[in-house]
Amino acid sequence: MWIIVIILFVVLDASPYARDTSISGFLLGDSMGHSRAEKAKTHRRIVAIASKRFREEGLAGVGIADLMKEAGLTVGGFYKHFDSRDDLVAEAVGSALGGWKRQVDAAASGGPPVTYESLVDNYLSEAHRNQPGTGCPVVALAGDIARSDKRTRALVTQQIRDNIELLATLIRGTNEEDKGTARSQAILTYCALVGAIGVARAVSDQQLSREILKTVAQLLKNPLREATSATSER
Repeated sequence: MWIIVIILFVVLDASPYARDTSISGFLLGDSMGHSRAEKAKTHRRIVAIASKRFREEGLAGVGIADLMKEAGLTVGGFYKHFDSRDDLVAEAVGSALGGWKRQVDAAASGGPPVTYESLVDNYLSEAHRNQPGTGCPVVALAGDIARSDKRTRALVTQQIRDNIELLATLIRGTNEEDKGTARSQAILTYCALVGAIGVARAVSDQQLSREILKTVAQLLKNPLREATSATSER
């Protein structure tokens, strides 16, 4: 019996079509495909965990060992997915970008419309302030990103450009301002958004934190009216 099995195996393996038509070929292909799919799934899980933890604790605040442990893997397994820590940082930060674009894409597919006011309100919300791990990576990691590698900085730089352009487009559509004025206002708005969330997270007084968010949101949405009101109250 064993002699027959061995002879069949040799004959099949010697055939020029054995790799494509033998049962062992199908099993090997399935195994390899499953292996690649599992590796890709694991890779995405590591990136998702790192993206959240980096935003919560900073790029230097969490180590590779801790990230891999949370993913249920060993430190040695890290290098099966990434060449270096910088590669993971770039992927993790990159995966956290594009929040506004996803909103615009959803609106184009029938979701809630995206307006200048909605972006300001959502960004300066208490929910965003309280959940840095799922929020904007720019405000969560600005200082760290400035000291990170070129790839990560390039990704964030392009995202900031895109966000400023989106704001400028929405401002032009709302106020019919010229391109230069709208862009200046967009830059001011973006910096105010990032700065306000950063300060609101930094202070320990919750009432002051809410006041910061509310005041900046009001001034960004109604700059002239709010400024006039503030002056008259004095």
